[in-house]
Amino acid sequence: MIEKMKMVYVVSSVSKKDEMLDGLRDLGLLHLAEKKSPARAASERFTTLSKTAGVLLDYAPDKKSKGKEEAPILSDEQFEEMYQGVLAALDKKSALSQEMSAAGAEIERVKAWGDFAPAELKELKEAGYDLHFYRLAKNEFGMAEQDPEVKMIRLATIDKMDTVAVIGALPATIPAAEFAIPEKGISELTKEIEECQRQNAECDEILKKAAVYDASFQAQMLKAQNEENYSSASETAESDEDFVWISGYLPEEDLPKFKEAASANKWAWAQEDVAEDDDQVPTKVKYGKVSGLIQPVFDILGILPGYRESDISLWFFLFFTLFFAMIIGDAGYGMLILIGTIVFAVKTKGEKKYSNIVYLLFVLSIATVIWGAITGTWFGMESAMNVPFLKALVIPSFANYPDYFGVTALAQQNTIMKFSFSVGAIQMALGSLISIKKKIAEKNLSWVADLGWLVAIVAMYLLSLYLVIGESINITPVFAMIGVAFLLVVLFGAMSPDRTFAQGLKAGLADAFTVFLNTISCFGNVMSYIRLFAVGMAGLAISQSFNGIAAGFHGPLIILAVVVVLIGHGLNIIMCFLSVVVHGVRLNVLEFSGQAGLEWTGIAYEPFKVNDKIIK
Repeated sequence: MIEKMKMVYVVSSVSKKDEMLDGLRDLGLLHLAEKKSPARAASERFTTLSKTAGVLLDYAPDKKSKGKEEAPILSDEQFEEMYQGVLAALDKKSALSQEMSAAGAEIERVKAWGDFAPAELKELKEAGYDLHFYRLAKNEFGMAEQDPEVKMIRLATIDKMDTVAVIGALPATIPAAEFAIPEKGISELTKEIEECQRQNAECDEILKKAAVYDASFQAQMLKAQNEENYSSASETAESDEDFVWISGYLPEEDLPKFKEAASANKWAWAQEDVAEDDDQVPTKVKYGKVSGLIQPVFDILGILPGYRESDISLWFFLFFTLFFAMIIGDAGYGMLILIGTIVFAVKTKGEKKYSNIVYLLFVLSIATVIWGAITGTWFGMESAMNVPFLKALVIPSFANYPDYFGVTALAQQNTIMKFSFSVGAIQMALGSLISIKKKIAEKNLSWVADLGWLVAIVAMYLLSLYLVIGESINITPVFAMIGVAFLLVVLFGAMSPDRTFAQGLKAGLADAFTVFLNTISCFGNVMSYIRLFAVGMAGLAISQSFNGIAAGFHGPLIILAVVVVLIGHGLNIIMCFLSVVVHGVRLNVLEFSGQAGLEWTGIAYEPFKVNDKIIK
């Protein structure tokens, strides 16, 4: 259920602004209607801490090493002292890196000229010998030799070019690149690099010692983020000479708590219903014990229904469970997931944040075992049907090995496909009913168009059975149903509470071609549920293929057969999980949600409070 929200305005005197913000933060119920950027210092503190903690991960000790106790949480003073040392070490490492890079580049530039002391050249210049060094091509060297004004000494060649030392500069008539005398020689530059490396190692030691305090960094990052949120709220609050005020959204059921806090803190306040055109109202979903199991999937996908949209979490969970079971399709895989879930639950015992994930995996794995059992699929092994108990669990018309039950392969495939189409039609029809119920409550006449879509879904379902499975169906009434559905959608699809009947009718007729395309799309949506059959069969075929490869190894090669089976089924399980994301989630998020009128445009309800964990 999506909780109803109220818009609340809180007013206090300017002198008590901080007290008002402290009280609202302690209350932890008000989702601020507007959030301005926090003060720069507060924002930079969290950013710098986060970036520094990330850098220190490269210096963290091996977590697998035993015998090392976890570092204690530092006090604010201890952390700040350590933190400033880390920042200084990182700054110094950056400067040292630049120094070493510059020294290395200088060595590369001058190494062809050999190791010499620039200071000696400076002494010669002071003594009146102004030496300049050049590289000369053959022609330029000849010109310099013939010029009586040029006083030069020929040096060793560099890269097949003549090098010369000239007293004074070469005349402009001789084109040549002069070698710039470095400030330091190669030996001095090398020593400089070695010293930088030594200092860099000292900085690394500082960072290694600080890296063990990751928990302290996380604690300080949490404080910084809470401070950032507080600063944002402070910047958001408006004021004049006498009063300060702030507004936000509050769950209706929490109004009594808010009133009690307002009375205790002596706030002036007012509340009203959220405006119909307000598209910033946050969504707070109140999950039930069963529907709450799907919350981890919503969190992973990052989807949330809009405030004015329907809560389909229960239906999403039920259909997702069925889709998961049909796509994985193998009871053996389901048993592996179940065993893994049990191990995971034991290891994470007492960690509340994993409880929904654990329960969801329990449900999904058990559903997979049930589906695999009724289809007779155990690691893709046909020999499983030789086990009386496993064979007794199978529904013959669903059996993946129909020969054992006197059913033809064609009849079995048609049964699974019909089941897939039926599930799709039921889910999409349910989506239409959800939309109809919502619109009737809103007195929105476009619910008649959703009734038209419901008729279209039934017609498209019958058409799918006729075209794909070849069932004997009188096709004339089916096309009549499609025609009636088309008319209902065209005539009532554009109706809304803010339009007259004539305006809605005119807008609907203008949109007739789009409705025609959507009608064709409706057939495609029903047909798309055949993927439940196709993907499940593909997974079975892959497992059978690996089993067949492994069966070809005998004698000493049995070890290789085991490797093939383990790797093959491991890859198949991974591919099945990916198929669940691609296909199982899609059918819920697109086909079903679209029919129910959901666009997943929700804004998460995030009240102004002291968070107990870092919000990414």
